[in-house]
Amino acid sequence: MKKREKLALIRAHYPNAITTIDSINRLIDFVEERLDLEPSQIMLADSICSDDVNSIQYPVRAGEFLGPFKMGGLDGFPFTGLTGMGAFASHVPDEGAVFVYYGPHIGISKEGIVGEIHRYGQHKSSACCGAAKGALNKLMNDAIIPGNLNDMDYQMNTIEQILFKEKARILAAIQPLKEATEVIYEAIDERINVLVSQTKYTCKHVILLGAIHINSDTNIGSFTSAKRFELINLATNERQNLMEEFLK
Repeated sequence: MKKREKLALIRAHYPNAITTIDSINRLIDFVEERLDLEPSQIMLADSICSDDVNSIQYPVRAGEFLGPFKMGGLDGFPFTGLTGMGAFASHVPDEGAVFVYYGPHIGISKEGIVGEIHRYGQHKSSACCGAAKGALNKLMNDAIIPGNLNDMDYQMNTIEQILFKEKARILAAIQPLKEATEVIYEAIDERINVLVSQTKYTCKHVILLGAIHINSDTNIGSFTSAKRFELINLATNERQNLMEEFLK
């Protein structure tokens, strides 16, 4: 399948999507041209789902950054919290920058089925994101207990509670899983921004790329549908919205 055909498949659901490879290439161009930094001066943290497909499909060129520091658990929620963000912040080169890539993921198979992908070596497609689909199924069956956070399944319970707060919105949607993914993105985005605001950095800049991370079948790869691209100047706390520049 040609690149344009892959993009057409994904853009039927996420019109601004680009390949994850292109998103990393654009980010490297940005730090070199706008910040006059080398990728080796950038400490990458990602808060995306711990699903193995995200390691398999993550672009090799991201290895030019330092890291990554893994902040995300099920469906990308930053479960490492303030301790994780603080630890990560202390690892950044003094003259460098922090880059945080975050958001939930969703699968779109070659057949265009939302919430499924064909994984390597399997005969049948499987869920993506499985945690989001599981939480949605419980929501639709009134099986989520408000406030329930059990130590044995804390991360899944957290995803369930995030969806429960927006139950009416999700169940009214034409594509409930896609809407649930939007809800989870909003929760992740809010939490990342709180963590950034409460963390002390020794470097000059924080770069935030918030997105819906889209996986597809093994031979198609992954994609980024950006929702936030911001540069924070840590000396002035000025925030620049650079979405237009990122997507052009």
